[in-house]
Amino acid sequence: MIESFPVSLFGEERKIRVYLPLNKKEIKYPVLYMHDGQNVFGNEEAIGGVGLELHDYLEKNDVELIVVAIDQNSGDRVNEYCPWINGEYTTKLLGKPCSEGGKGKEYVEFIVNVLKPLIDSKYSTNPNQTYMAGISLGGLITTYAACTYPHIFKRIAGLSSGFYRNQEEIEQLLKTADLSHLEKVYLDCGTKEGGEKLAGPFLETNKAVFEIIRNKEVETELKVIEGAEHNYQAFKKRIPEVISYLLA
Repeated sequence: MIESFPVSLFGEERKIRVYLPLNKKEIKYPVLYMHDGQNVFGNEEAIGGVGLELHDYLEKNDVELIVVAIDQNSGDRVNEYCPWINGEYTTKLLGKPCSEGGKGKEYVEFIVNVLKPLIDSKYSTNPNQTYMAGISLGGLITTYAACTYPHIFKRIAGLSSGFYRNQEEIEQLLKTADLSHLEKVYLDCGTKEGGEKLAGPFLETNKAVFEIIRNKEVETELKVIEGAEHNYQAFKKRIPEVISYLLA
C-alpha cells in the first residue's frame, strides 16, 4: 500500500510517497528513505516513464519494511543532491565549468529534522533502523548523509552513484568522518555508465569511494556489473538484491 502527502521543501510543495507493508504486524518496522521519489514505485509518474516498481517486489516477498520516497524537483536536482558546488573534477570530466550544487546539506537536514520525526510519529517505525538508498546523484547525497549522520543512517546503498560531481569533497569527508556507527554499505556500478566518455571515470570514482569506506572496516560491498548502463531498466533489475543486502 502506498500513501502520499505533501511537505514544504525549499519553499515549495513536494510529494512524499510512503510504502506500508500490506500484512501489518504489531512490530516496529525499519525505514528506508529514497530519493527521486517519482521513480521509486510505479511507472505512471516516473521521469522517463520507468520506475523501480519497488512496491511489487516488497509485496510479493512480504518484506517487513517501510519505504519513504521523496519526490525530486527535476529542475533543481543537481543542486539538491550535491552537498557542494561542483568542483574541478567535474569541470575536467564534463569539459566545462559547472556552478551547480550546494543545496544537499539543507536537503539532508530537512530529512533528519523534519521528515524523519514526522514519519516516526505517524507510522510504526523502529527509529534505530533507519536506512537510505539512492541512484546516481542520489547515491552521492546518501553517502553524504551517512557521513554527517552515521548514528541515524546505519545502512546505505548507492546504485551507480554520481560521486564525480563532488569527488574531491566526498572523499575528504569520508576520510575524516566517524563511520563507526555504519553497519552496511552497498555500492554498485556498471561498466557502461554515462556513455564512452564517462564510463571509465564513473567506475573509478566509485572504486575510490569504496576503498575509503572499506579501509575504515565498515562492511562494504561494491558490485561491478558488466555492460550495465545508466538507466532505470538497469536499476530496476538490481533493486531486489539491494534490498536483500540492506535487510540481511
